[in-house]
Amino acid sequence: MTDAPTPESDEPAHDPEVLELAQKIFDLARHGDVDTVAAYVDAGVPANLTNDKGDSLLMLAAYHGHPATVRALVARGADPDRANDRGQTPLAGAVFKGEEEVVRVLFDAGADPNAGTPSAVDTARMFEKQDLLKLFGG
Repeated sequence: MTDAPTPESDEPAHDPEVLELAQKIFDLARHGDVDTVAAYVDAGVPANLTNDKGDSLLMLAAYHGHPATVRALVARGADPDRANDRGQTPLAGAVFKGEEEVVRVLFDAGADPNAGTPSAVDTARMFEKQDLLKLFGG
């Protein structure tokens, strides 16, 4: 039995070494290791790589409060509006976590405060973040 895709399946083979490397890169984004994450993306790792929950490298960096890593990923083509499997965007995650510098980096990069469920605007309203609502124009 092999992990090779069958004609009935569009799913690629799951090489354990590739999965291990991907997990390492997700951990680097989560911990804000900007130089190493940037180097992996520069070497060919997709800027919009997602894990099994749909969390992108950008989502993990944003949610865990790493503005430099967020900035580096956006500069390398990461989509600031890419929602995870629960419909959450990096901007809404940063609002939820109170990561105001990350919020500003994402917003300046063009992230839509109305994207996702709940959106960044909805989240800011929920937590009565008036300064962010002003930033978002609401």
